[in-house]
Amino acid sequence: MKQESKDEKEKFVREKVKVYGPMRFIKSIKYSLDGLFYAYRYEQSLWIHGCAVLLAVILGIIFQIKLSEWAIIFIALGIILALELINTAIEAAVDLTTTEIHPLAKVAKDCGSAASFVMSIVSVVISLFVFGPYFLDVFDKLF
Repeated sequence: MKQESKDEKEKFVREKVKVYGPMRFIKSIKYSLDGLFYAYRYEQSLWIHGCAVLLAVILGIIFQIKLSEWAIIFIALGIILALELINTAIEAAVDLTTTEIHPLAKVAKDCGSAASFVMSIVSVVISLFVFGPYFLDVFDKLF
């Protein structure tokens, strides 16, 4: 008789516990929204990026940007918001793992923050490429 591996046993137990269907899908949406609401409530940087999204939408409406420009803006801003959420998750996981100040905990938190920072800079540059010509047109008409 073949001996079952530990992975096969864990997979069997996990599949037995997992329930598939519409209720699971609804619960997964609820959990995602819980994470989003938590981050917006407690993470200042998500508020800042949320304001940037609002500003980009307002500018897009005012300047009547093209559909392709909307797509570029939303991709950039979506990535930065997603990275901020991942950074929040990394910080929470590190805080859960250790209460000590540990060099590797610092690396994990700093790198998560750096990823958000880099994408923030990229998003600003993308926004300048998209909105820059519109601002130049406004200044040309005014002066």
